[in-house]
Amino acid sequence: MGTVRKTITPTDRQDRWVEGRIAAGGFADDGAYIRDPVRRDREQDAGVQALQAAIREGVDSGASDKTVPRSDRRPDAAPTGSRRS
Repeated sequence: MGTVRKTITPTDRQDRWVEGRIAAGGFADDGAYIRDPVRRDREQDAGVQALQAAIREGVDSGASDKTVPRSDRRPDAAPTGSRRS
């Protein structure tokens, strides 16, 4: 994978935060710290795209002829055998 050099100008407070994270052993250097949220964002985006594709597939498949068993219990009723205070 190729690399591209970029200049990023953090505030003093942000720079101290990054340096602290590196000193704590969480990251090897500034670049590793900056690449981490980019990597996580890409992973999250891939998950969102997969979910959207699954939803689209479900919608495109049409209505189901299957039914869900009906419950006669009210949604706000306490489960059998439990006490209400």
